[in-house]
Amino acid sequence: MLRLHTETACRRGGALGLRLADLDTDCGLLRLTEKGATLRWQPITLDLAAHLDEHARARGAVLPTDLLLRYRNGRAITSRRYDHLWKRIGQQLPWVAAQGISTHWLRHTTLTWVERHFGYGIARAYAGHTDSHRAGHHHIHQSRPPCRGGRASRHGRPTTPARRRRGPRLRAVTANGKLPATAGRSRTGQVRPVGGTSAVGS
Repeated sequence: MLRLHTETACRRGGALGLRLADLDTDCGLLRLTEKGATLRWQPITLDLAAHLDEHARARGAVLPTDLLLRYRNGRAITSRRYDHLWKRIGQQLPWVAAQGISTHWLRHTTLTWVERHFGYGIARAYAGHTDSHRAGHHHIHQSRPPCRGGRASRHGRPTTPARRRRGPRLRAVTANGKLPATAGRSRTGQVRPVGGTSAVGS
């Protein structure tokens, strides 16, 4: 369950509603239906897909409409399973209880990681937010333009992120090729010339 939430950033309700038909073990995809009846195919690692399929079938899931997450006795789990799970984890790891680690915390942490590595737009899609659903601002904060290639590289899957285009860099150098003491770097990592002004775009 923890692996499912750290890979997909899905909500508790989305995980509880998963059916056998929502799992694509060949392509490593999971169909999530969540808040506001939003539906999306979320990429997951093939390892997680295989283990979810094994878990469901070993505990009695047969029909495509059978729920995916189940107790050992074959019954589908409920939200009480999450409450009990975090209570047990908190008893074994006091810092989990002290810091309020929860399923929602896992979602927030995963979305933050995706946003920092692949951009705000990718993180919004990863969270399952549409253009009309602005709740994403509660989970992710824009820090740079979006780029392609999010998928599940955080968990070892290969990705091909797009190269980001970089503008020309201005370097302020002295006769010996070293940066003068008054020169610094801008927030984008570019070197600012002495005086802090740029001839580009002037």
